[in-house]
Amino acid sequence: MNLLKSGKFVAATLLSVLLAMPAVSSALPQKGQPAPPFHVVSTSGQKISLSNYRGYVLVIEFFATWCGGCKQSIPHLLELQKLYGKQGLQILGLDIGQGDDLNDLKEFVAKKRIGYPTAMADEDLVYDGFGIRMIPSLFVIDKKGILVERYNGFNDDNRKTLEATIKKLIAE
Repeated sequence: MNLLKSGKFVAATLLSVLLAMPAVSSALPQKGQPAPPFHVVSTSGQKISLSNYRGYVLVIEFFATWCGGCKQSIPHLLELQKLYGKQGLQILGLDIGQGDDLNDLKEFVAKKRIGYPTAMADEDLVYDGFGIRMIPSLFVIDKKGILVERYNGFNDDNRKTLEATIKKLIAE
């Protein structure tokens, strides 16, 4: 009987957590469709929008400074930038802002020696624009602004396919 009660408690708790989460728009970006437009200001004060990246392959990483998987992905993103930056790859890091502020982000960027633009993403962009439910979440956008791939989390398989996707898009 206690197990049944505890199962109901867990189910009720899970349901309340899910209901408290921001609603996900039914128009989330899909592969093959235009990437959601965005406007952010980088940690260096530069205004950035999706249109800045026309003609480039863009990888956007949604992350947080406290996220372990995000910290693991940064060296790989830096390596990709080094290998493919001159061939047309751009990387943009967007902090989801949960628990971070601009000073935290600037400190993190300096400590990790992140050489690509980073910015704070507002809640509308995170939840409604890109439908982020897990971090890191990486999006690959082609030279025309079309969403090509989405990676949730960071692991060896994602790392390998991300690089293969970038190589293919740069060659197009």
